[in-house]
Amino acid sequence: MNPLKQLAGQTAIYGLSSIVGRLLNYLLVPLYTRYFIPAEYGVVTELYAYVAFLVIILTYGLETAFFRFSQKQYDKKLVYSTSLISLIISSIVFVGLMIFYQLPISNWLEYPNHPEYVMWFALIIGLDAISSISFAKLREQRQAARFALVRLVNIFINIGLNLFFIIYCPYAVENGLPTTGFVNSVYDPAVGIGYIFIANLIASGVTILMLFPEMIKSSWKFNTMLWKKMMWYALPLLVAGLAGMTNETIDRILLKHLLPDTVDKMAVIGVYGAFYKISIIMILFIQTFRFAAEPFFFSQEKQHNSRKIYADVLKYFTILASLIFLAVMLYLDVVKQFIGSSFHHEKGIEIVPILLMANLFLGIYYNLSIWYKLTEKTGYGAMLAIFGAIITLGLNILLIPKIGFVGSAWATLACYFSMMLASLLIGRKHYPIPYDFKRVFTYIILSFGLYKISAYFDTSMLINTVYLFVFIVAVIILEKSKKEVISEPELFD
Repeated sequence: MNPLKQLAGQTAIYGLSSIVGRLLNYLLVPLYTRYFIPAEYGVVTELYAYVAFLVIILTYGLETAFFRFSQKQYDKKLVYSTSLISLIISSIVFVGLMIFYQLPISNWLEYPNHPEYVMWFALIIGLDAISSISFAKLREQRQAARFALVRLVNIFINIGLNLFFIIYCPYAVENGLPTTGFVNSVYDPAVGIGYIFIANLIASGVTILMLFPEMIKSSWKFNTMLWKKMMWYALPLLVAGLAGMTNETIDRILLKHLLPDTVDKMAVIGVYGAFYKISIIMILFIQTFRFAAEPFFFSQEKQHNSRKIYADVLKYFTILASLIFLAVMLYLDVVKQFIGSSFHHEKGIEIVPILLMANLFLGIYYNLSIWYKLTEKTGYGAMLAIFGAIITLGLNILLIPKIGFVGSAWATLACYFSMMLASLLIGRKHYPIPYDFKRVFTYIILSFGLYKISAYFDTSMLINTVYLFVFIVAVIILEKSKKEVISEPELFD
Protein backbone atom coordinates (compact mmCIF):
# COMPACT_ATOMS: atom_id res chain seq x y z
CA MET A 1 0.00 0.00 0.00
CA ASN A 2 1.23 3.51 -0.81
CA PRO A 3 2.75 4.77 2.49
CA LEU A 4 1.13 8.19 2.15
CA LYS A 5 -2.27 6.57 1.65
CA GLN A 6 -1.53 4.35 4.64
CA LEU A 7 -0.75 7.42 6.76
CA ALA A 8 -3.90 9.17 5.48
CA GLY A 9 -6.01 6.13 6.35
CA GLN A 10 -4.58 5.86 9.86
CA THR A 11 -4.99 9.62 10.35
CA ALA A 12 -8.63 9.37 9.25
CA ILE A 13 -9.39 6.64 11.80
CA TYR A 14 -7.57 8.46 14.60
CA GLY A 15 -9.51 11.51 13.47
CA LEU A 16 -12.75 9.67 14.22
CA SER A 17 -11.84 9.72 17.89
CA SER A 18 -9.84 12.93 17.96
CA ILE A 19 -11.53 15.31 15.53
CA VAL A 20 -15.10 14.03 15.79
CA GLY A 21 -14.73 13.50 19.52
CA ARG A 22 -13.06 16.83 20.16
CA LEU A 23 -15.64 18.57 18.00
CA LEU A 24 -18.29 17.08 20.26
CA ASN A 25 -16.31 18.33 23.24
CA TYR A 26 -16.03 21.63 21.38
CA LEU A 27 -19.80 21.84 21.62
CA LEU A 28 -19.35 22.05 25.38
CA VAL A 29 -17.80 25.51 24.90
CA PRO A 30 -21.15 27.17 24.08
CA LEU A 31 -22.59 25.26 27.05
CA TYR A 32 -19.94 26.53 29.47
CA THR A 33 -19.96 30.06 28.09
CA ARG A 34 -23.74 30.29 28.47
CA TYR A 35 -24.21 28.59 31.86
CA PHE A 36 -21.13 30.05 33.56
CA ILE A 37 -19.84 33.61 33.76
CA PRO A 38 -16.36 34.44 32.34
CA ALA A 39 -14.76 34.39 35.80
CA GLU A 40 -16.02 30.83 36.45
CA TYR A 41 -14.81 29.65 33.05
CA GLY A 42 -11.51 31.30 33.87
CA VAL A 43 -11.12 28.85 36.79
CA VAL A 44 -11.67 25.93 34.41
CA THR A 45 -9.15 27.37 31.94
CA GLU A 46 -6.50 27.90 34.62
CA LEU A 47 -6.82 24.50 36.28
CA TYR A 48 -6.64 22.59 33.01
CA ALA A 49 -3.48 24.54 32.20
CA TYR A 50 -1.89 23.03 35.32
CA VAL A 51 -3.21 19.60 34.37
CA ALA A 52 -1.49 19.81 31.00
CA PHE A 53 1.88 20.25 32.73
CA LEU A 54 1.30 17.45 35.22
CA VAL A 55 0.27 14.94 32.54
CA ILE A 56 3.60 15.59 30.78
CA ILE A 57 5.47 14.99 34.05
CA LEU A 58 3.54 11.80 34.88
CA THR A 59 4.11 10.23 31.45
CA TYR A 60 7.78 11.43 31.30
CA GLY A 61 8.31 10.72 27.59
CA LEU A 62 7.61 6.98 27.84
CA GLU A 63 5.16 6.95 24.92
CA THR A 64 7.79 7.93 22.36
CA ALA A 65 10.38 5.71 24.08
CA PHE A 66 7.91 2.83 23.79
CA PHE A 67 7.62 3.37 20.01
CA ARG A 68 11.39 3.56 19.61
CA PHE A 69 12.26 0.49 21.71
CA SER A 70 9.42 -1.56 20.25
CA GLN A 71 11.26 -1.21 16.95
CA LYS A 72 14.63 -2.11 18.49
CA GLN A 73 13.69 -4.95 20.88
CA TYR A 74 12.49 -8.38 19.83
CA ASP A 75 10.26 -8.73 22.89
CA LYS A 76 7.69 -5.97 22.49
CA LYS A 77 5.70 -7.36 25.42
CA LEU A 78 8.64 -6.67 27.72
CA VAL A 79 8.87 -3.08 26.48
CA TYR A 80 5.17 -2.60 27.15
CA SER A 81 5.11 -4.26 30.58
CA THR A 82 8.19 -2.35 31.75
CA SER A 83 6.59 0.94 30.67
CA LEU A 84 3.21 0.04 32.21
CA ILE A 85 4.62 -0.96 35.60
CA SER A 86 6.75 2.19 35.72
CA LEU A 87 3.72 4.42 35.05
CA ILE A 88 1.50 2.60 37.56
CA ILE A 89 4.03 3.01 40.36
CA SER A 90 4.78 6.68 39.64
CA SER A 91 1.06 7.51 39.29
CA ILE A 92 0.15 5.88 42.61
CA VAL A 93 2.90 7.86 44.38
CA PHE A 94 1.76 11.10 42.72
CA VAL A 95 -1.93 10.64 43.58
CA GLY A 96 -1.08 9.78 47.18
CA LEU A 97 1.05 12.90 47.64
CA MET A 98 -1.50 15.18 46.01
CA ILE A 99 -4.34 13.90 48.20
CA PHE A 100 -2.22 14.12 51.36
CA TYR A 101 -1.26 17.75 50.60
CA GLN A 102 -4.51 18.85 49.00
CA LEU A 103 -5.19 21.60 51.55
CA PRO A 104 -1.87 23.49 51.19
CA ILE A 105 -1.98 22.98 47.41
CA SER A 106 -5.51 24.41 47.13
CA ASN A 107 -4.43 27.39 49.26
CA TRP A 108 -1.42 27.96 46.98
CA LEU A 109 -3.73 27.89 43.94
CA GLU A 110 -5.93 30.48 45.70
CA TYR A 111 -8.91 28.12 45.88
CA PRO A 112 -8.92 27.51 49.66
CA ASN A 113 -12.61 26.57 49.69
CA HIS A 114 -12.18 23.83 47.12
CA PRO A 115 -9.47 21.33 48.16
CA GLU A 116 -11.57 18.66 46.42
CA TYR A 117 -10.43 20.11 43.10
CA VAL A 118 -6.90 18.93 43.89
CA MET A 119 -8.05 15.40 44.72
CA TRP A 120 -10.22 15.11 41.59
CA PHE A 121 -7.50 16.34 39.29
CA ALA A 122 -4.87 14.12 40.93
CA LEU A 123 -7.01 11.07 40.14
CA ILE A 124 -7.69 12.28 36.59
CA ILE A 125 -4.00 12.82 35.90
CA GLY A 126 -2.99 9.49 37.44
CA LEU A 127 -5.58 7.51 35.45
CA ASP A 128 -4.71 9.30 32.21
CA ALA A 129 -0.99 8.67 32.72
CA ILE A 130 -1.54 4.93 33.19
CA SER A 131 -3.86 4.70 30.19
CA SER A 132 -1.41 6.60 27.94
CA ILE A 133 0.92 3.61 27.45
CA SER A 134 -1.97 1.30 26.52
CA PHE A 135 -3.11 3.85 23.96
CA ALA A 136 0.49 3.92 22.68
CA LYS A 137 0.40 0.14 22.37
CA LEU A 138 -2.74 0.33 20.25
CA ARG A 139 -1.06 2.93 18.02
CA GLU A 140 2.09 0.83 17.66
CA GLN A 141 0.02 -2.21 16.68
CA ARG A 142 -1.96 -0.08 14.21
CA GLN A 143 -5.21 -0.87 16.06
CA ALA A 144 -6.64 2.50 15.15
CA ALA A 145 -10.26 1.27 15.28
CA ARG A 146 -10.01 0.09 18.91
CA PHE A 147 -8.10 3.25 19.79
CA ALA A 148 -10.93 5.29 18.31
CA LEU A 149 -13.61 3.24 20.11
CA VAL A 150 -12.07 3.72 23.56
CA ARG A 151 -11.47 7.40 23.00
CA LEU A 152 -15.00 7.99 21.72
CA VAL A 153 -16.56 6.18 24.69
CA ASN A 154 -14.51 8.42 26.99
CA ILE A 155 -15.70 11.51 25.14
CA PHE A 156 -19.37 10.50 25.04
CA ILE A 157 -19.39 9.74 28.77
CA ASN A 158 -17.73 13.07 29.52
CA ILE A 159 -20.18 14.99 27.35
CA GLY A 160 -23.19 13.05 28.62
CA LEU A 161 -22.33 13.74 32.25
CA ASN A 162 -21.72 17.42 31.52
CA LEU A 163 -25.17 17.68 29.97
CA PHE A 164 -26.69 15.73 32.85
CA PHE A 165 -25.18 17.81 35.65
CA ILE A 166 -25.19 21.24 34.04
CA ILE A 167 -28.50 21.17 32.11
CA TYR A 168 -30.73 18.30 33.16
CA CYS A 169 -30.28 18.31 36.95
CA PRO A 170 -31.08 22.03 37.45
CA TYR A 171 -34.03 21.68 35.06
CA ALA A 172 -35.36 18.60 36.89
CA VAL A 173 -35.14 20.30 40.28
CA GLU A 174 -36.71 23.53 39.04
CA ASN A 175 -39.63 21.80 37.30
CA GLY A 176 -40.22 18.98 39.79
CA LEU A 177 -39.73 16.13 37.30
CA PRO A 178 -40.36 12.52 38.46
CA THR A 179 -36.61 12.00 38.65
CA THR A 180 -36.15 14.86 41.11
CA GLY A 181 -35.59 12.47 44.00
CA PHE A 182 -32.74 10.72 42.23
CA VAL A 183 -31.33 14.03 41.04
CA ASN A 184 -31.30 15.42 44.59
CA SER A 185 -29.27 12.41 45.70
CA VAL A 186 -26.47 13.02 43.18
CA TYR A 187 -26.66 16.75 42.49
CA ASP A 188 -25.71 19.77 44.60
CA PRO A 189 -26.01 23.21 42.93
CA ALA A 190 -23.15 24.48 45.09
CA VAL A 191 -20.68 22.24 43.24
CA GLY A 192 -21.10 24.39 40.10
CA ILE A 193 -18.12 24.12 37.76
CA GLY A 194 -16.92 21.18 39.84
CA TYR A 195 -19.22 18.95 37.80
CA ILE A 196 -17.00 19.60 34.77
CA PHE A 197 -14.15 17.97 36.69
CA ILE A 198 -16.33 15.14 38.08
CA ALA A 199 -17.49 14.24 34.57
CA ASN A 200 -13.86 14.12 33.42
CA LEU A 201 -12.88 11.89 36.35
CA ILE A 202 -15.65 9.36 35.71
CA ALA A 203 -14.79 9.25 31.99
CA SER A 204 -11.11 8.62 32.80
CA GLY A 205 -12.10 5.78 35.15
CA VAL A 206 -14.20 4.11 32.45
CA THR A 207 -11.29 4.44 30.01
CA ILE A 208 -8.99 2.50 32.33
CA LEU A 209 -11.61 -0.25 32.60
CA MET A 210 -11.88 -0.47 28.81
CA LEU A 211 -8.09 -0.74 28.49
CA PHE A 212 -7.90 -3.62 30.99
CA PRO A 213 -7.60 -6.24 28.19
CA GLU A 214 -4.35 -4.62 27.01
CA MET A 215 -3.10 -4.33 30.59
CA ILE A 216 -4.04 -7.89 31.62
CA LYS A 217 -2.31 -9.35 28.55
CA SER A 218 0.92 -7.72 29.68
CA SER A 219 3.66 -10.11 30.80
CA TRP A 220 3.97 -8.01 33.99
CA LYS A 221 7.74 -8.27 33.86
CA PHE A 222 9.95 -5.32 34.69
CA ASN A 223 13.39 -5.19 33.10
CA THR A 224 15.55 -2.73 35.01
CA MET A 225 18.23 -2.52 32.31
CA LEU A 226 15.65 -1.87 29.59
CA TRP A 227 13.89 0.71 31.79
CA LYS A 228 17.15 2.62 32.28
CA LYS A 229 17.76 2.72 28.53
CA MET A 230 14.20 3.89 27.91
CA MET A 231 14.48 6.58 30.57
CA TRP A 232 17.79 7.77 29.13
CA TYR A 233 16.00 8.17 25.80
CA ALA A 234 12.80 9.59 27.34
CA LEU A 235 14.07 12.13 29.87
CA PRO A 236 15.12 14.68 27.24
CA LEU A 237 11.63 14.24 25.79
CA LEU A 238 10.20 14.98 29.25
CA VAL A 239 12.16 18.23 29.33
CA ALA A 240 11.01 18.93 25.78
CA GLY A 241 7.44 18.12 26.74
CA LEU A 242 7.49 20.44 29.75
CA ALA A 243 9.06 23.23 27.73
CA GLY A 244 6.56 22.56 24.94
CA MET A 245 3.66 22.69 27.37
CA THR A 246 5.10 25.96 28.70
CA ASN A 247 4.72 27.28 25.18
CA GLU A 248 1.13 25.99 24.93
CA THR A 249 -0.39 26.81 28.32
CA ILE A 250 1.82 29.01 30.51
CA ASP A 251 0.06 32.12 29.21
CA ARG A 252 -3.17 31.12 30.99
CA ILE A 253 -1.25 30.83 34.24
CA LEU A 254 0.80 34.02 33.80
CA LEU A 255 -2.25 36.13 32.97
CA LYS A 256 -3.47 35.74 36.52
CA HIS A 257 -0.21 37.15 37.88
CA LEU A 258 0.74 39.74 35.24
CA LEU A 259 -2.55 41.44 34.41
CA PRO A 260 -3.12 44.74 36.24
CA ASP A 261 -5.28 44.61 39.36
CA THR A 262 -7.72 47.02 37.75
CA VAL A 263 -9.23 44.25 35.59
CA ASP A 264 -11.22 41.13 36.49
CA LYS A 265 -8.37 38.68 35.93
CA MET A 266 -10.40 35.48 35.98
CA ALA A 267 -12.90 36.99 33.54
CA VAL A 268 -10.06 37.94 31.17
CA ILE A 269 -8.64 34.42 31.42
CA GLY A 270 -12.11 33.06 30.68
CA VAL A 271 -12.45 35.19 27.54
CA TYR A 272 -8.95 34.25 26.39
CA GLY A 273 -9.62 30.56 26.99
CA ALA A 274 -12.91 30.72 25.10
CA PHE A 275 -11.38 32.39 22.03
CA TYR A 276 -8.41 30.03 22.18
CA LYS A 277 -10.97 27.27 21.59
CA ILE A 278 -11.74 28.76 18.16
CA SER A 279 -8.24 27.77 17.10
CA ILE A 280 -8.99 24.25 18.31
CA ILE A 281 -9.76 23.10 14.75
CA MET A 282 -6.12 23.60 13.80
CA ILE A 283 -4.96 21.99 17.05
CA LEU A 284 -7.24 18.99 16.46
CA PHE A 285 -5.80 18.45 13.00
CA ILE A 286 -2.24 18.60 14.38
CA GLN A 287 -3.05 16.22 17.23
CA THR A 288 -4.72 13.72 14.92
CA PHE A 289 -1.79 13.91 12.53
CA ARG A 290 0.67 13.27 15.37
CA PHE A 291 -1.20 10.19 16.58
CA ALA A 292 -0.75 8.58 13.17
CA ALA A 293 2.53 10.18 12.08
CA GLU A 294 4.84 9.30 14.97
CA PRO A 295 4.63 5.48 14.63
CA PHE A 296 4.41 5.92 10.83
CA PHE A 297 7.68 7.88 10.66
CA PHE A 298 9.51 5.23 12.68
CA SER A 299 8.10 2.41 10.55
CA GLN A 300 9.29 4.11 7.33
CA GLU A 301 12.83 4.72 8.57
CA LYS A 302 14.36 1.73 6.74
CA GLN A 303 12.60 2.33 3.43
CA HIS A 304 14.93 3.43 0.62
CA ASN A 305 12.77 6.49 -0.15
CA SER A 306 11.91 7.38 3.45
CA ARG A 307 13.25 10.94 3.23
CA LYS A 308 11.19 11.69 0.15
CA ILE A 309 8.14 10.38 2.04
CA TYR A 310 8.89 12.67 5.00
CA ALA A 311 9.19 15.63 2.61
CA ASP A 312 5.89 14.81 0.91
CA VAL A 313 4.12 14.43 4.25
CA LEU A 314 5.18 17.94 5.29
CA LYS A 315 3.95 19.42 2.01
CA TYR A 316 0.51 17.80 2.20
CA PHE A 317 0.26 18.64 5.89
CA THR A 318 0.88 22.30 5.06
CA ILE A 319 -1.77 22.28 2.34
CA LEU A 320 -4.43 21.01 4.74
CA ALA A 321 -3.32 23.27 7.60
CA SER A 322 -3.37 26.34 5.33
CA LEU A 323 -6.84 25.38 4.14
CA ILE A 324 -8.04 25.12 7.75
CA PHE A 325 -6.58 28.55 8.56
CA LEU A 326 -8.29 30.13 5.57
CA ALA A 327 -11.65 28.44 6.19
CA VAL A 328 -11.82 29.48 9.85
CA MET A 329 -10.88 33.09 9.09
CA LEU A 330 -13.26 33.43 6.12
CA TYR A 331 -16.19 32.16 8.20
CA LEU A 332 -15.14 33.62 11.56
CA ASP A 333 -18.46 35.44 12.00
CA VAL A 334 -20.15 32.05 12.07
CA VAL A 335 -17.47 30.23 14.06
CA LYS A 336 -17.44 32.78 16.88
CA GLN A 337 -21.12 32.11 17.60
CA PHE A 338 -20.05 28.94 19.40
CA ILE A 339 -19.00 31.25 22.22
CA GLY A 340 -21.65 32.86 24.39
CA SER A 341 -22.35 36.52 23.69
CA SER A 342 -21.10 37.56 27.14
CA PHE A 343 -17.64 36.35 26.05
CA HIS A 344 -17.54 38.26 22.75
CA HIS A 345 -14.71 40.73 22.86
CA GLU A 346 -12.96 42.68 20.10
CA LYS A 347 -9.53 41.70 21.42
CA GLY A 348 -10.64 38.06 21.49
CA ILE A 349 -11.37 38.13 17.75
CA GLU A 350 -8.00 39.79 17.16
CA ILE A 351 -6.06 36.81 18.56
CA VAL A 352 -7.74 34.12 16.42
CA PRO A 353 -5.59 34.49 13.23
CA ILE A 354 -2.47 34.86 15.37
CA LEU A 355 -3.14 31.60 17.24
CA LEU A 356 -4.17 29.74 14.09
CA MET A 357 -0.96 30.70 12.31
CA ALA A 358 1.07 29.91 15.43
CA ASN A 359 -0.33 26.40 15.56
CA LEU A 360 0.27 25.94 11.83
CA PHE A 361 3.98 26.60 12.48
CA LEU A 362 3.82 24.21 15.44
CA GLY A 363 2.54 21.50 13.10
CA ILE A 364 5.44 22.11 10.72
CA TYR A 365 7.81 21.89 13.68
CA TYR A 366 6.36 18.48 14.62
CA ASN A 367 7.07 17.31 11.07
CA LEU A 368 10.63 18.62 11.22
CA SER A 369 11.28 17.15 14.68
CA ILE A 370 11.46 13.62 13.31
CA TRP A 371 15.20 14.11 12.66
CA TYR A 372 16.22 14.08 16.33
CA LYS A 373 13.93 11.16 17.16
CA LEU A 374 15.24 8.97 14.33
CA THR A 375 18.87 9.81 15.12
CA GLU A 376 18.20 9.36 18.88
CA LYS A 377 19.48 12.89 19.52
CA THR A 378 16.49 13.68 21.74
CA GLY A 379 18.59 16.15 23.71
CA TYR A 380 18.18 18.51 20.78
CA GLY A 381 14.42 18.23 21.18
CA ALA A 382 14.76 19.35 24.77
CA MET A 383 17.02 22.26 23.82
CA LEU A 384 14.64 23.40 21.07
CA ALA A 385 11.67 23.29 23.43
CA ILE A 386 13.60 25.17 26.12
CA PHE A 387 14.58 27.75 23.50
CA GLY A 388 10.87 28.18 22.70
CA ALA A 389 9.94 28.33 26.38
CA ILE A 390 12.43 31.16 26.97
CA ILE A 391 10.82 33.13 24.12
CA THR A 392 7.34 32.38 25.46
CA LEU A 393 8.12 33.40 29.03
CA GLY A 394 10.08 36.48 28.03
CA LEU A 395 7.46 37.85 25.63
CA ASN A 396 4.56 37.06 27.96
CA ILE A 397 6.25 38.87 30.83
CA LEU A 398 7.02 41.81 28.52
CA LEU A 399 3.71 42.04 26.65
CA ILE A 400 0.92 40.98 29.04
CA PRO A 401 1.20 44.10 31.27
CA LYS A 402 1.09 46.27 28.13
CA ILE A 403 -1.49 44.66 25.80
CA GLY A 404 -3.04 41.86 27.86
CA PHE A 405 -3.81 38.48 26.32
CA VAL A 406 -3.09 39.76 22.80
CA GLY A 407 0.53 39.76 23.94
CA SER A 408 0.20 36.09 24.88
CA ALA A 409 -1.01 35.29 21.36
CA TRP A 410 1.93 37.09 19.75
CA ALA A 411 4.32 35.32 22.13
CA THR A 412 2.89 31.97 21.00
CA LEU A 413 3.39 32.84 17.33
CA ALA A 414 6.97 34.05 17.88
CA CYS A 415 7.79 30.92 19.87
CA TYR A 416 6.54 28.35 17.34
CA PHE A 417 8.00 30.15 14.34
CA SER A 418 11.40 30.36 16.04
CA MET A 419 11.32 26.68 17.04
CA MET A 420 10.37 25.68 13.50
CA LEU A 421 13.22 27.71 12.01
CA ALA A 422 15.79 26.45 14.53
CA SER A 423 14.78 22.81 14.02
CA LEU A 424 15.07 23.22 10.26
CA LEU A 425 18.58 24.71 10.44
CA ILE A 426 19.92 22.16 12.94
CA GLY A 427 18.18 19.19 11.32
CA ARG A 428 19.81 19.91 7.96
CA LYS A 429 23.19 19.08 9.50
CA HIS A 430 22.20 15.86 11.28
CA TYR A 431 19.48 14.32 9.08
CA PRO A 432 18.94 16.26 5.84
CA ILE A 433 15.52 15.80 4.25
CA PRO A 434 14.66 17.37 0.86
CA TYR A 435 11.70 19.46 2.02
CA ASP A 436 10.16 21.65 -0.68
CA PHE A 437 9.99 24.81 1.42
CA LYS A 438 9.41 27.00 -1.61
CA ARG A 439 6.11 25.19 -2.16
CA VAL A 440 5.33 24.96 1.57
CA PHE A 441 5.58 28.71 2.15
CA THR A 442 3.78 29.45 -1.12
CA TYR A 443 0.69 27.74 0.29
CA ILE A 444 0.98 29.53 3.64
CA ILE A 445 1.39 32.95 2.00
CA LEU A 446 -1.47 32.26 -0.43
CA SER A 447 -3.79 31.29 2.42
CA PHE A 448 -2.83 34.32 4.52
CA GLY A 449 -3.04 36.66 1.52
CA LEU A 450 -6.58 35.57 0.62
CA TYR A 451 -7.63 36.08 4.24
CA LYS A 452 -6.19 39.61 4.32
CA ILE A 453 -7.91 40.50 1.02
CA SER A 454 -11.21 39.29 2.46
CA ALA A 455 -10.67 41.27 5.69
CA TYR A 456 -9.62 44.44 3.85
CA PHE A 457 -12.66 44.51 1.57
CA ASP A 458 -15.00 43.08 4.24
CA THR A 459 -16.50 40.68 1.71
CA SER A 460 -19.66 38.59 2.04
CA MET A 461 -19.89 34.87 2.78
CA LEU A 462 -20.44 34.16 -0.90
CA ILE A 463 -17.27 35.99 -1.96
CA ASN A 464 -15.37 34.32 0.89
CA THR A 465 -16.44 30.95 -0.47
CA VAL A 466 -14.98 31.98 -3.82
CA TYR A 467 -11.67 32.79 -2.07
CA LEU A 468 -11.68 29.32 -0.52
CA PHE A 469 -12.34 27.80 -3.93
CA VAL A 470 -9.48 29.87 -5.42
CA PHE A 471 -7.06 28.40 -2.87
CA ILE A 472 -8.14 24.82 -3.62
CA VAL A 473 -7.87 25.33 -7.39
CA ALA A 474 -4.44 26.96 -6.99
CA VAL A 475 -3.21 23.94 -5.01
CA ILE A 476 -4.50 21.52 -7.66
CA ILE A 477 -2.84 23.48 -10.47
CA LEU A 478 0.50 23.82 -8.64
CA GLU A 479 0.62 20.15 -7.65
CA LYS A 480 -0.33 18.99 -11.13
CA SER A 481 2.34 21.18 -12.72
CA LYS A 482 4.96 19.82 -10.35
CA LYS A 483 4.12 16.22 -11.23
CA GLU A 484 4.59 17.07 -14.89
CA VAL A 485 7.98 18.72 -14.27
CA ILE A 486 9.34 16.21 -11.77
CA SER A 487 8.18 12.69 -12.40
CA GLU A 488 11.20 10.69 -11.24
CA PRO A 489 11.52 10.16 -7.45
CA GLU A 490 15.32 9.99 -7.83
CA LEU A 491 15.33 13.77 -8.20
CA PHE A 492 14.49 14.03 -4.50
CA ASP A 493 17.38 11.82 -3.41
